[in-house]
Amino acid sequence: MSDSAPDLLQRKIIHIDMDAFFASVEQRDFPELRGKPVAVGGSSKRGVVAAASYEARKFGVRSAMPSVTAKRRCPDLIFVKHRFEVYREVSQQIRAIFRTHSDLVEPLSLDEAYIDVTQDKMGIGNATRIAEMIRAEIRKQTHLTASAGVSYNKFIAKIASDQNKPDGICVIKPHQGADFVAQLPVRRFFGVGPKTAERMAKLDIHTGADLRAQSQDFLRQHFGKSAGYLFRASRGVDHREVRSKRIRKSVGGERTYGDDLVSDTDLQDAFENIIDIVWNSIEKCEARGRTVTLKAKYADFRQVTRSHSVDHYVADKAEFAGIGRELLASIMPVENGVRLLGLTLGNLEGAETVASSDDSDYQPAFEF
Repeated sequence: MSDSAPDLLQRKIIHIDMDAFFASVEQRDFPELRGKPVAVGGSSKRGVVAAASYEARKFGVRSAMPSVTAKRRCPDLIFVKHRFEVYREVSQQIRAIFRTHSDLVEPLSLDEAYIDVTQDKMGIGNATRIAEMIRAEIRKQTHLTASAGVSYNKFIAKIASDQNKPDGICVIKPHQGADFVAQLPVRRFFGVGPKTAERMAKLDIHTGADLRAQSQDFLRQHFGKSAGYLFRASRGVDHREVRSKRIRKSVGGERTYGDDLVSDTDLQDAFENIIDIVWNSIEKCEARGRTVTLKAKYADFRQVTRSHSVDHYVADKAEFAGIGRELLASIMPVENGVRLLGLTLGNLEGAETVASSDDSDYQPAFEF
């Protein structure tokens, strides 16, 4: 099968992404919040925004943003505590709707999923029509809105679902895929965070077309194991199947700092933000794991990792944070400063049954 053109046997893939899910549930359940800027998360100095309503986003408030920054951007911002048990219940309602159309449903988190409707259960035969039916049923049952991307592979469907948010749909047909990807800024590629985009800009790579102009050897030299993913994605190619029993191996994230962290206080404050952000992702993905791993990159680009495993699944955020803080303490004090910190929960439930032999299903760790 060629990596320069879409699959000959075209799949019909829908990516559904709920609109500002956590915040929208809060606005649905508490009418006094409707039409107001709302952030789900902690309002303390070390708090982090887990989700923001569209009213808050107009002020530049985003998920993973420190709460103090969010409040500065939007002084009228209303913080509410998360209610993950409610979000999970709504998520189960939504997934049941998906499964009326296909058994090939791959949830990515509580608020988004891929659905392969190449052979849909209701015999409708039109992916766009199915996506509209799903969106209508979600609105009817939950009083929430969802956006959809419809395309011939997972990569493009996921990007397309973000094109016409909120409450929109975007359809990219096979003959449109390569051109659609070519005009995208590289920051829209999954896994390309601010620092990676900055590195690309220095190489004069700004769009999908710029990426497509590079050889795989060039990409491997500059971007390591993500080279195969970038090479294929820039051509609108993604052979990954929708997996109804997809096993995630780890959940984590990392942040590169503009100014190196030198003092213990700066390190600890930055690390508390990472704990909040990563734990939000862990809860959103409903992950359970036994191993916590710290990653740190020093100002001279030396990198260290420290891991600690327990004989049970990490029970809650307090235990996760406690292990993480012990790992951080093991590398302190630092002499030259730290430019990157990352934290991951691994050894996840079910992951021991999976072994990957290549990068065909490569998914970069998220940057924030």
